[in-house]
Amino acid sequence: MGAQQTLRASVHPVMRDTIHTMNTPLPKPVIRPRRLRRNPAIRRIVRETRLHRAHLIQPMFIVPGLGVQRPVVSMPGIEQHSIDQALREAERIRNLDLGGIILFGIPESKDPLGSDAYDEQGIVQRAAREIKKEIPDLYVIADVCLCEFTDHAHCGQLKGHDVDNDATLELLGRTATSLADAGVDMVAPSGMMDGMVAAIRSALDRADHSAIPILSYAVKYASAYYGPFRDAADNTPSFGDRRAYQMDPANRREALREATLDVEEGADMLMVKPALAYLDIVRDLKERFDLPIAAYNVSGEYAMIKAAAENGWIDEERLVMESLISMRRAGADMILTYHAEYMAERL
Repeated sequence: MGAQQTLRASVHPVMRDTIHTMNTPLPKPVIRPRRLRRNPAIRRIVRETRLHRAHLIQPMFIVPGLGVQRPVVSMPGIEQHSIDQALREAERIRNLDLGGIILFGIPESKDPLGSDAYDEQGIVQRAAREIKKEIPDLYVIADVCLCEFTDHAHCGQLKGHDVDNDATLELLGRTATSLADAGVDMVAPSGMMDGMVAAIRSALDRADHSAIPILSYAVKYASAYYGPFRDAADNTPSFGDRRAYQMDPANRREALREATLDVEEGADMLMVKPALAYLDIVRDLKERFDLPIAAYNVSGEYAMIKAAAENGWIDEERLVMESLISMRRAGADMILTYHAEYMAERL
């Protein structure tokens, strides 16, 4: 008796067909997905999701003074700029053919109402006027919130230790109007106040700024990923936190409710913030609404990649590309990211 026959005789009958199959040549696959992965040329041709410089918006932090380029320690490669230096940076961004910039301001002095936010001579208003005067074709978005301008660093006017939602709406309307007067192309309310989009739309329309679009931070979670931003924007709350008005990270259906309200109030674009931990929400909004969707690739997401890269633990360029592509794949039409200039040089 041969070895194969001996083996078949010694095993349980159920296994005999399996042994026979193991010795039968497998049919060669007819369908081979690897055919379309063989080299860079074919991979580029069949690529489903693309990242272009125009998809990327670079945040900029404007501070008082002259000749100021102050590094943000927790965000390597990011700086605070005085207006004269911001002009140079803005020209560089225009030459890189990025989608544009979003401005955040740190005023010389702060007060309980954040009055520099809506002062026509406020830090962001002056920066916007200079940038649009010198570089008129650069698209300029302005963040609309009070947290960088109040001495308590909460996102609105206080009533005791709580933000007075309705009193804050009037201040947000004034802020958006003053920024539109200064020449910004788009306003982006980020304070998560109920009714903020309607209040800003009404204020803009009354001031003959009906052409100014609103990019609403419609879905902004109370996230630990914002830590480094508070260094950059000097807006750490003097007490408590912002969980009473920013969203609980555990909630998904609430995000759709928030976005629906903003659409009904006149938002032109919707944003999800942060991005990487909330790609399911980006996809939800993309599938539900026919407006452009933005994702904010926030400071903590940026800082983690930079720290790992500086330690040699990751390939920075590949990981940044993979992260940004994941946001585009989830449905983001526009990405606000501190990686924008870095990636523009590599796209």
